[in-house]
Amino acid sequence: MTPTAAPTTSTGSELSVEPSNAIDWLLANARERGDRSALRWREGESWRTSTWGEHADRVARAAAGLRALGVGPGDRVVLMLRNRPEFHVADLAAVALRATPISIYNSSSPEQVAYAVGHSRARVVVVEPDLLPRVQQVRDQLPHLEHVVVVGAAGGDSTFDDLLATTGLDLAEAAQAVQQEDLATVIYTSGTTGPPKGVMIDHRNLLHQVAAADQLWDMTLPGGEHERRLSFLPMAHVAERVVTHYAAVHRGCEVTTCPDLAELGAYLGQTRPHLIFGPPRVWEKLKAGIEAAVRAQGEEAGQRFAYGLDVGKQVAAKRAADESLPEDLAQLWQAVDSTFAGVRGLVGLDAAQFAITGAAPIPVEVIEFFRGLGVPFAEVYGMSENTGAMTLDVHRVKPGTVGRPVPGVELKIAEDGEVLCRGEIVFRGYLDDAERTAEALDDDGWLHTGDIGVLDEEGYVRIVDRKKELIITAGGKNVSPANLEAALKTIPLVGQACVVGDGRPYLSALLVLDPDAAPAWAARHGKQGSDLAALAADADLHAEVAEQLEAVNGRFSQAERIKRFALLGEEWLPDTGVLTPTMKLKRRGVHDRYADEIEHLYD
Repeated sequence: MTPTAAPTTSTGSELSVEPSNAIDWLLANARERGDRSALRWREGESWRTSTWGEHADRVARAAAGLRALGVGPGDRVVLMLRNRPEFHVADLAAVALRATPISIYNSSSPEQVAYAVGHSRARVVVVEPDLLPRVQQVRDQLPHLEHVVVVGAAGGDSTFDDLLATTGLDLAEAAQAVQQEDLATVIYTSGTTGPPKGVMIDHRNLLHQVAAADQLWDMTLPGGEHERRLSFLPMAHVAERVVTHYAAVHRGCEVTTCPDLAELGAYLGQTRPHLIFGPPRVWEKLKAGIEAAVRAQGEEAGQRFAYGLDVGKQVAAKRAADESLPEDLAQLWQAVDSTFAGVRGLVGLDAAQFAITGAAPIPVEVIEFFRGLGVPFAEVYGMSENTGAMTLDVHRVKPGTVGRPVPGVELKIAEDGEVLCRGEIVFRGYLDDAERTAEALDDDGWLHTGDIGVLDEEGYVRIVDRKKELIITAGGKNVSPANLEAALKTIPLVGQACVVGDGRPYLSALLVLDPDAAPAWAARHGKQGSDLAALAADADLHAEVAEQLEAVNGRFSQAERIKRFALLGEEWLPDTGVLTPTMKLKRRGVHDRYADEIEHLYD
């Protein structure tokens, strides 16, 4: 029998939308659910909320306050804020004036602040008090910057409370004035190489993105509940901006703001979101924490958990294929699920109807782990240039792929393997950068993603690697480092990994010890008190990692296997020289920082 050839194109379902914008959505919520909670946040030990009616009123007053500062159509307003309610107010206030709110990373250096504010020619910056010095340090380099507004304290030229101390703008009139072609935001890419690019996203892009998402989310909430979402990633990240800002306004969700990623665990339990997005590292750490808790209960508990997880994976596979459960499997799952419900409750995922990951490669084992636990888990693929989600299947999940095109999107694989997409979610270009815009968008409207991918016979996409990140060994073998790194992170003691070997005779890896798993290993082996640096040099731990590496290597061809590795005892943190703010690997930064270690691997 002749095998079916894999397709080169895949198309999402049709998408029909009526023109609207975020101010329309805000007004609809104020009318239809004015007394329901829109925003929720902590102040000290207490929880505070803002209803949709109050939210709309604050947006109207903040818009009037910005207008009094001279902000009008086409102007840019930079927001350097953590996940806090004022972000949502300030962003929509700028939109109501037909201005463009631009969120930048809170960890930006003064030089990065100067670049984003200067490149965008922003007239106003809204910033938190502790971040203010970075703006002040470079203000003399910013001739277009006229006003600095400080949230939460005095400082700058005025405070956020000053913006609100005025009669509100007519939002109904403002909503009618907003044009689909108006810039809704500019997303500055985190920049793994070179200066950031300003991704221009207009209201048409956003409208189609949230409409596509709505067609995918078919939530059925228990009686009396309203949809909850948790905002914890930087708002300069397109996925966070879409999921907990634009789409949340579109759907009328309650958004809880978590200003510190280190507190995510506590906020999950106190929020119990119905939908949550997180990059792979968030899920990898959560998985490691659950497994550590199970191991602490002893061998028998571990065996029961592993058995239950196997049952859960079988159930998830059947459901993803739209197959009914055999009676014996259904009975097994009923017993297992009663236990796993407690686990989901402990980590705050008991109400989750959709858990999504993206922004970087994730090991298949992590996806299958959460699906086995009974958490509806899926992987999304996209980028700032397509307003977030390009491919996603939330029910018909096929682990190892990133789903099929979302509604309204065409996708094809070019002759060189590059993934291309087209549709109303594709951005209009890079701000004041025609040359790089021409590299990304061709004359037929196809966005060139820079990713290498393949389509299977059902139109599911599997991403192989970044086009420019493929390693070519001295023997001429093309290797995907991302696939290898995802596999290496399945080693329980490994938290992060970077594969090296471009132009070298073989592949090696830098492996970062997991800050939770490594101390637990030390405790089990009578080596309490050892810090990560000491554990990285421990011969017994090194031998255990080497043994587990052999199992990982068995999945790959001889040329793709890791021959040598170095253990590192310092955790790689977001927005450093080695990771972007969205936890993507900065290969050049890793190579620079660990040049000596890399050379030693080839001695």
